[in-house]
Amino acid sequence: MIRRVSADAPEAARLLAEYEAELMARGRPFSPLDPPAGSGGKRVEVHEMEPPGGTFLVALEDGEPVACGGLRTLDAAARVGEIKRMYVVPTARRRGHARRLLAELEACARELGHARLRLDTNAAQPEALELYAATGYAEIDDYNGSPTATHWFEKALG
Repeated sequence: MIRRVSADAPEAARLLAEYEAELMARGRPFSPLDPPAGSGGKRVEVHEMEPPGGTFLVALEDGEPVACGGLRTLDAAARVGEIKRMYVVPTARRRGHARRLLAELEACARELGHARLRLDTNAAQPEALELYAATGYAEIDDYNGSPTATHWFEKALG
């Protein structure tokens, strides 16, 4: 089951904190949730992943939150959205949660009128690289100047 929630709801906040801790443990130079001043990173605010320009989803397994992901409008005029904060807890990986969550985020993007989705990720997240390549995302040039990203992707929504 997948639910829309606020990105600052307790279950979302817990998942995002776990995501941050895992990325830091993998050697990411700083938190994607709160980049330090002067780093070049831009904090994605909670309100950006809520209606009317976005959404935040939590996937449940046996009633427990096990995955999350957000969507925000990147460029309304160009009809481009951006996927943010995709995460699946380690104990729930390889069960299809990420694919279902991504498909639901794409459906939400279509509802918002987006024609394309973009996202960035890092080589320290090989499962993310695998997921995006397997679900039709093509690598593109850096579109956002993220200091922690090593790969950027885009997908045209049908």
